[in-house]
Amino acid sequence: MPARPHDHAGRHVTRPRLVHLTTTDVSLALLLGPQLRAFAAAGYEVIAMSAPGPYVADLVADGIGHIPLRHATRSAAIGQDALALAELRRLFRTLRPDIVHTHNPKPGVYGRLAAKSARVPAIVNTVHGLYALPEDRWGKRAVVYSLERAAAACSDAELVQNVEDVDVLASIGVDRAKIRLLGNGVDLGRFDPGRADPEAVAEERRRLGVGSDEVLCGAVGRLVWEKGYRELLDAASRLRVSHPEARIVIVGPSDPAKADGLTDADIARARNDLGIIFTGARPDVEVLYAAMDVYVLASHREGFPRSAMEAAAMARPIVATDIRGCRQVVEAGHTGLLVAPRDADALAAAIGQLVDDDAQRLAMGQAGRTKALREFDQNIIIATTLETYSRLLAGDSRPPSSGGRHAMSGATP
Repeated sequence: MPARPHDHAGRHVTRPRLVHLTTTDVSLALLLGPQLRAFAAAGYEVIAMSAPGPYVADLVADGIGHIPLRHATRSAAIGQDALALAELRRLFRTLRPDIVHTHNPKPGVYGRLAAKSARVPAIVNTVHGLYALPEDRWGKRAVVYSLERAAAACSDAELVQNVEDVDVLASIGVDRAKIRLLGNGVDLGRFDPGRADPEAVAEERRRLGVGSDEVLCGAVGRLVWEKGYRELLDAASRLRVSHPEARIVIVGPSDPAKADGLTDADIARARNDLGIIFTGARPDVEVLYAAMDVYVLASHREGFPRSAMEAAAMARPIVATDIRGCRQVVEAGHTGLLVAPRDADALAAAIGQLVDDDAQRLAMGQAGRTKALREFDQNIIIATTLETYSRLLAGDSRPPSSGGRHAMSGATP
């Protein structure tokens, strides 16, 4: 276990120790990586915790400590979750962090409980999207909301990404004084259409086998059916007849650990029968966004979808489902189109509408870029989180009187 750091003279260094907890290392590296690096640069000793995996090396290379967890799992395994809670409690008692920051769903529950029982001074949780929605069946809502209420009783701050979750949390008994609307953001420097090399984009389209007269419609995300791939494949089947110039590319890794993961056979059928292009995971996803003409997100459930924000920042028009999260990214009729979830006909029609209209694609894409610059800057998220840390370390549990997102520059320990 890492001991408290000392300087070259052996004196105790008082950098606050900050732990971020997720289930997997991919979440730490790809979703939280820029934030973790910013927190370290702001003066925190940052330690990440998750199940071990291939992305740990990237974290360590960036100066982020990592402690592998034996019992962190994404599957429904109550016994493993109980073991994870006990494991974390032992680690927190040994490490004595100043702040534990958890990320839901599962680590957000057992992580907050473990941190409270280990008497961690400040406990923060990010609500990336409540796992139950108001329209879900009562039984699911009862379980999820009960767990969320119990875990939130252990925290000092609840940073909520999606505005639609704020009132839900308050309605189930979470103290409004703890709730702060955080929003979500991406790296607007990386996802900038002005930085895209036209030759690299043209080469990418050639590599994908997409002709100059074809309209490339892309999706980015893990290969699980919950992301709406069944509807996207059905829509692709319809588009082959109505809009043969439309091509579909899906970017993202397989996820065999999930019960609803696409199998190799599913992928092979989509590739052979429908001409779907699968790239797998790609570190240069910004080049792929630039190669796309339309971005599609047909998800059944989202918190605040990062891929859609990235596509908007890259000035791509978006066709998305009319659900929590997508509604916050897409302004229907202005930056893209919203369709009912699980409706392949509506999805195909919306994609076809944009395939037919070059001018509408361009106008919506530019409007999306403008919205991204205004609302999706990850620096605001980082500043708001740092301000929350500083406030809690100072012993002030009250949120700023202004409420909502609060971008305070220079918030350091």
